[in-house]
Amino acid sequence: MARVDVYEKLPAPFGLVRFGVAPDHPEVKNVINTFTQTARSDRCSYYGNVTVGKDISVKELQKAYHAVILSYGAEDNRTLGIPGEDLAGVYTARAFVGWYNGLPENRDLKPDLSSETAVVLGHGNVALDVARILLSPLQILRKTDITEESLAILARSKVKRVCLVGRRGPLQVAFTIKELREMINLPSARPFLDPADFKGLGAAGKDVPRPRRRLTELMTKTALEEPGEELAGHWASASREWSLKFLRSPLEVLPATDGKRARGIRMAVTRLEGSGETAKAVPTGEVEDLLCGLILSSIGYRSLPIDPSVPFDSKQGIIPNNLGRVLGAPGLYCSGWVKRGPVGVILTTMNDSFNTAQSVLEDLESRALDVSKTKEGFELVRGILQAQGIRPVSFSDWEKIDAVEVARGKLAGKPREKIVDPREMLELIGH
Repeated sequence: MARVDVYEKLPAPFGLVRFGVAPDHPEVKNVINTFTQTARSDRCSYYGNVTVGKDISVKELQKAYHAVILSYGAEDNRTLGIPGEDLAGVYTARAFVGWYNGLPENRDLKPDLSSETAVVLGHGNVALDVARILLSPLQILRKTDITEESLAILARSKVKRVCLVGRRGPLQVAFTIKELREMINLPSARPFLDPADFKGLGAAGKDVPRPRRRLTELMTKTALEEPGEELAGHWASASREWSLKFLRSPLEVLPATDGKRARGIRMAVTRLEGSGETAKAVPTGEVEDLLCGLILSSIGYRSLPIDPSVPFDSKQGIIPNNLGRVLGAPGLYCSGWVKRGPVGVILTTMNDSFNTAQSVLEDLESRALDVSKTKEGFELVRGILQAQGIRPVSFSDWEKIDAVEVARGKLAGKPREKIVDPREMLELIGH
């Protein structure tokens, strides 16, 4: 009978569901209930506050377990690689999302929201999340699990306009219809979609898969048709706006006169070569400047190597594998973004984990995975961690932290108030 031990760097479990999903999308976080049921199983143990690759090596884990599955995601972001990227006022969407979601490493971000115009580089769901949080009325955000610190800074925000910029055209956007619909219906913000970008798109959108066709139809309708009475009323009274800008690729962040802050972004005007998903953006030689004091880069995530003993393809940012089996490393598996790159939503990643689990089960049946010798599991790991003074956080420890977060949230009329400092979490459970 299989036993599963889960190791996590932070005291709190749930990873991207806790720290990546937007606070105003509580229904997406319901998957936590399934995780909790699994973690409470007699055959599953959770060990938080343990950094694999630092506190314990993958080779040591392989000595302790018959199979080791690496599922640590993409914890770095892709850089723009342009001059001025490090100026004040320029942030990665990853850090911004981590900040408002209480990810400990981003708790001190304190983004400067004193500019009226913000530019988000990227046309994916994370880009729309960031824009929505910047434009949402505070009374909506106050009822979510967004952190207290974030609410205080968003309450002082001067941002009135958010422009979402993409290298390619309307037929290549990476966001989904649900997120677009939320933006269109966002109270207190009106969309601005340039009709010129959407005229004649109907024919091009006919032969594409249904989700892409519906998404294109919604953008086109928003750009070219008069809204219904209720929506028109919303838009007429809106004090903020958002827009989609296509065929623009960032060249340089323009510095303010002090040379320290961003005052705008210079973009190459592009044209498309090819069509559909594989169309490439090619510079035309024209450039365009957009003035703004806040720039958020949402151009994707990147996995990092976890341990020198684990093969890693740094070009693709993945662990080389076949159906989740790490190449050249029997008994070692991978799942999620570190297996196939940072694409897809929670459902995609969940199905992907089922596939890796299937590979493990097949290897057990075919005896490619040798389980003839007993392995010590956590008993071996415990000694290694104790020697370094590291005390893992159990799932029942986490449930104590969880109860405090929920109680603090209740006082503020929120589902929870996240504790953003791991040391405070550890103090709560007497570590």
